[in-house]
Amino acid sequence: MTVDNFLDVYETSLNKKGEELCGDKVKFLKANKRSIVVLSDGLGSGVKANILATLTTEILITMLNADLPLEEVLKTVIATLPICQTRKIAYSTFTILQVDRATNHFKLINFDNPPPLYVHNGKVMTLDMEVQEILGRKIKVAEGYLSRGDFLGALSDGVLYAGMGTTLNFGWGWDNIADHIENVLRHKAQTARTIVRDVIAKTYDLYRGEIGDDATFVGIYVRPRNPLMIFTGPPLDQDQDENYVNRFLQFEGRKAICGGTTGNIIANYLGETIEMDLSTMRRELPPIGMLSCVDLVTEGILTLSKATEYIKNCQCDLSRLHFDNNGAYLLAREILQADSIHFLIGQSINEFYQNPLLPKNISIRRSLVEDLVHLLQRYQKEVSFEYC
Repeated sequence: MTVDNFLDVYETSLNKKGEELCGDKVKFLKANKRSIVVLSDGLGSGVKANILATLTTEILITMLNADLPLEEVLKTVIATLPICQTRKIAYSTFTILQVDRATNHFKLINFDNPPPLYVHNGKVMTLDMEVQEILGRKIKVAEGYLSRGDFLGALSDGVLYAGMGTTLNFGWGWDNIADHIENVLRHKAQTARTIVRDVIAKTYDLYRGEIGDDATFVGIYVRPRNPLMIFTGPPLDQDQDENYVNRFLQFEGRKAICGGTTGNIIANYLGETIEMDLSTMRRELPPIGMLSCVDLVTEGILTLSKATEYIKNCQCDLSRLHFDNNGAYLLAREILQADSIHFLIGQSINEFYQNPLLPKNISIRRSLVEDLVHLLQRYQKEVSFEYC
């Protein structure tokens, strides 16, 4: 059965004190039908641990993305990982979280990392882990289905043993981490970012800022999708204006207009006049406009270009987006807050921006939007577009 949920994924780490590189590594991939998260913890810390963890995540993600049988994937990784002759443990451990985005069926594979956390109906549940032996190593596997509001998390032992020997005798512990997550879900905004950052903040406090081991937490939170439609540029066929305006206004989600002519088409349909907010004007950017039924109205080419620059600079991370109350910032924020973005791109040419040496079918607007789409796809945003 197909479900329309969004898999909200977030991860963050603390480096061991004195180390420039983290010995843990997380890799996230949206494959054709699945979301795959891999957390690997390299033995020790620093450069060597980072290399081992990176190698492990790359092998796992590459093979899983190629749809190779799971047993073959695990055999390859386990055969590749050496054993520490002194401590008789693997040089790298890992946890794999795989979720089918259509059905929310999940499969969890854990090799020597702390037990993952599964939250259902606000309570941490005990997963029924099946133990499989591959090349002499014990792998724990669990399967199930995620519902809206569920959380699935993987952690390295730097979180599990936070505070050991300083604030706590035996470290934070799995049960206490579970209680903490339940409390976060009860009292704070329910996003993967909120849960993960809160756990890592508590980890930092337990270490009193003196991080004793690389600590990483990654989670998948199932929530409603936040869709966004961006209508930029007037349609090529003016007779189709009303059809596209109707589609835009009936879209269930956030709505943004990029372009003065596009805005006027919709304003005329609504029988309104666009009101300008002059406080958002900048030397290089026109002000935003205001229309009922539309969440954001901006100028087109200049704003799209600047918003793309902002998104590049913050690496598609909303928390790094530098605040400035202008049209490009507000557009970038809408895009980064959205889970899925659909661009409706009008092909009517604005001669003011068009290079007369270029063919008519190569518009600056089209080029800008395609660049933005490719940028967002590189950061694994769900993006679609159509020309009109």
